[in-house]
Amino acid sequence: MTGAEPAALVVRSGAGGTTGAGSPPAPGTGDRAGGDLARRATADPLYRLVAYALEAAHGRPPAAVWSAPYAFHLGSPGLVAAAGWPTAAAAAPRTDGLVRLSSLGHPADSCDLPLTLSGPPPAAPAWAVRPYAVLRALARAGYGLGGTDLHVQGSLTAAAGLATAEPADCAVALAVADVHTAAGESPDRERLARLLAGALPDGDDGLRRAVLFARSGRALLLSARPGRRRRHVAFDPAASGARLVLVAVRGEAADRPRELARAVACARRAGALSAWPPGPGPEPGRSALVLLPASRTAAVRAAVAEDFRDRGRPVPRFLNIAVAGAARREE
Repeated sequence: MTGAEPAALVVRSGAGGTTGAGSPPAPGTGDRAGGDLARRATADPLYRLVAYALEAAHGRPPAAVWSAPYAFHLGSPGLVAAAGWPTAAAAAPRTDGLVRLSSLGHPADSCDLPLTLSGPPPAAPAWAVRPYAVLRALARAGYGLGGTDLHVQGSLTAAAGLATAEPADCAVALAVADVHTAAGESPDRERLARLLAGALPDGDDGLRRAVLFARSGRALLLSARPGRRRRHVAFDPAASGARLVLVAVRGEAADRPRELARAVACARRAGALSAWPPGPGPEPGRSALVLLPASRTAAVRAAVAEDFRDRGRPVPRFLNIAVAGAARREE
């Protein structure tokens, strides 16, 4: 993870959950590197937590843990990039056709569901509807027909204003596909992108492709022409003495667009170079990406904070954004 970690934006959860009943693991579950991640002192705390949480909730270790970056649109049409804040998914295959879903973000809403390939999906907690749709699409394509134990956790809350669905979709798809891909081979990301687009047509395909194909310090230029090769263009604020910051406002939903516009105006007066919305998210109008000279970071933050304090308003949160690479398996 990168940059400051304001509590209102960043998830800080302790592991927990109810140990599930014994389940039939698929052959080879314990042979993959994800199984001991929870106990590896050198691993990132988020990935250790996700691995441990799956084992605590479902009674066995993951076969794979994948991280997927949050993603955002740039100010220019067709440009997307990944942020150095991840969502993680831990998966273990089953053989009994059952899907067991859990998340530290929804500790009271874990669920066990039958994996059906057709017909109406089973009733599920609201948070689990989308992961189940991903698992169903994967099963139709031959990944995880026997079922899956799955745990999903993001590093940012909805208060950050970045899209949360697309990185979670990709993390789930990659973790499950990885478990059912031959050892030494990587999941087919292009195929997964097509599966996700078909299963979740309401999602942002540009953000999904940023999650799957981003490069560190580069933006992904999307083409409107089907089948055209992806292009990456330089976008590395830190390399040019600049900083990319996500500014998120708080308070009543009806007031946020106006307050966000005011925060951006203050930032510009204090030296920010440009600002734009990050794209669709769980709470539109809550946040903006601001590009500013690194030397003006403190001045911009101070100017925005002073304006909001003087008016008795909640001070916006600032989150540093590094331009990151694509989703990856955590070893």
